[in-house]
Amino acid sequence: MAERLLIRSGHVIDPANRIDGEADVLIADGKIVKVGRVSQQEIGPVCRQIDATGKLVVPGLIDIHVHFRDPGDPEEETIASGSAAAVKAGFTSVVCMPNTNPTIENETDVEYVHRKGRQARKTHVYVMGAITQGRQGLALAEMGHMAEAGAVGFSDDGNGVQDPAMMLRALRYAAMFGKVVAQHCQDNAFAAGGVMNSGYYSTILGLPGIDCLAEEAMLWRDLQLVRRTGARYHAQHISTAGSVELIRQAKKAGLPVTCEVAAHHLLLTEACCCEYDTNYKVNPPLRSEADVEALRHAIAEGLVDALVTDHAPHLQSEKELEFLAAPCGIASLECALPLHIKALIDPGVVDWPGLIRLLTVGPARVIGIDKGTLGPGKQADVTIIDPDLEYTIDINTFISKGRNCPYHGWKVRGIVDMTIVGGEIRYQRQP
Repeated sequence: MAERLLIRSGHVIDPANRIDGEADVLIADGKIVKVGRVSQQEIGPVCRQIDATGKLVVPGLIDIHVHFRDPGDPEEETIASGSAAAVKAGFTSVVCMPNTNPTIENETDVEYVHRKGRQARKTHVYVMGAITQGRQGLALAEMGHMAEAGAVGFSDDGNGVQDPAMMLRALRYAAMFGKVVAQHCQDNAFAAGGVMNSGYYSTILGLPGIDCLAEEAMLWRDLQLVRRTGARYHAQHISTAGSVELIRQAKKAGLPVTCEVAAHHLLLTEACCCEYDTNYKVNPPLRSEADVEALRHAIAEGLVDALVTDHAPHLQSEKELEFLAAPCGIASLECALPLHIKALIDPGVVDWPGLIRLLTVGPARVIGIDKGTLGPGKQADVTIIDPDLEYTIDINTFISKGRNCPYHGWKVRGIVDMTIVGGEIRYQRQP
């Protein structure tokens, strides 16, 4: 049962409603009642009060790109462990990718993820269904049935849809249901089995590289298909300066295109791979310093719609394999907020309202859910943040099963104090 809550004297940031200042937030029956000065008469007889002085009070954070490995690999992550990690990180909504084992490709699979999310009783768990059966790119998955079951979109994440005719059919079909198609942009003809960014560092390390063209060629192709169909299209984890320019031109042309950027592409570069540490092996790979700067500039310019973690937990035994054989991915859900602060707030790329927009209403709009705001009557998903607390990232304190995190030992600032989901306190930091 949701409590009646009053969050007192916090600095409320709600970009969707242009709120940026000290205010109270009153919650009742799982809904936002009022944001502003709440009188004693409005509080009511039974109300738990939370002092948020010196804290930021924002809409619940939303991550539209996570991997919870369920079904298939519960030893790496489960929906329960991933959800618990999410609320610790301030995320009240997450979207699971379909590259599980088996692939999430039909109505039953979508319902399974939703059921597991409800049972965990932590964060709201959404799911994207696969574009193609088994994510093999050969035949469309049951997109209509998955849409009816509540899938928020479709993606073959981890695989780019190689056949342009197949992608054209997918866009047309998804448009019938008003769903977004999210593409992992990678043309395998250019990727050629690469494991890191193609360039100077891949050459001196003796590792096969993934050229920027692998991402940019597929993105360019897809934008032509979007121009033809008018379907909603989302470019996942863009990583190159060339992709930024393609997105810029697409938006300038008024195409229904959105994009996301992962924290590691804002903080790390290909040079991190010099010690052959597989915790830096991701897909798309870490790029050059110039690409990082282009992504930051794109965020400052307002071209990027959402920030994501691309949380990808793996077993230690898998990540201990040689660089060529180890899987791609970083487990970063629980340190997402301080990483974004370090990448964007500290260097002055965006201010706090700008960052919160990219973590709330921006991603909500990409997947078409009515969240990311503190408007009256909206579901009470709220995150309370201490923006100045300094600490050291310690993977041994993670709730997630994933320990494949290159940020262990980083000194950061900004931590989540409380996460409220549907009017219920689902996480509270212990001092």
